[in-house]
Amino acid sequence: MRLIIIDGLDGVGKDTHAKFVKKKYEDKGETVLIRSHPESDNFFGRVTKNALLGEGVINKLKASVFYALDVLRSIREYYPRKDIDTLIMVRYLVGTAYLPERLARIAYKVFESFVPTSEYMFFLDAHPSVLLERVMKREDKEMFENLDELVKVRKKALILVKKWNIIDTSGSVYETFSNIDKILDDFDRKLSL
Repeated sequence: MRLIIIDGLDGVGKDTHAKFVKKKYEDKGETVLIRSHPESDNFFGRVTKNALLGEGVINKLKASVFYALDVLRSIREYYPRKDIDTLIMVRYLVGTAYLPERLARIAYKVFESFVPTSEYMFFLDAHPSVLLERVMKREDKEMFENLDELVKVRKKALILVKKWNIIDTSGSVYETFSNIDKILDDFDRKLSL
């Protein structure tokens, strides 16, 4: 099974690009599944989403813990499965960047040590002001969707994802996907050798 991870901050285009990646592999005749966290099809995802729409320390803690449980549930249910050729996980390890700085690094290392990873790990990035402009167009606003939080979380996230494929999403959606597509093709070529 090919595991593709697409992560990044709010407003960066994770779900949009996951759909492009899904279509790429479906056009090759593969079975592809996207899991975009938090998922609303289970208790952990629903609690996470409700907490993210709230405020305060308790909701931040609930969002972090139940987010991790939602991701772990997805891994247990969908990785690996013989009926799926490609599994795309959206919002995966970088959720740890929403924790306080010291705890974020520890949580990332712990989480990374026991969840599946791959060469197909993409961190989609854009300047916080660009992200804020995008998220302000949404109906529901989450607790981390303000300029101060986006700046803090991005700084922590960029430290955590140094070994990932970091893709700038400031340009058009098509330019961004073209960059992702080239990397996917390179990895697929290497695997087929």
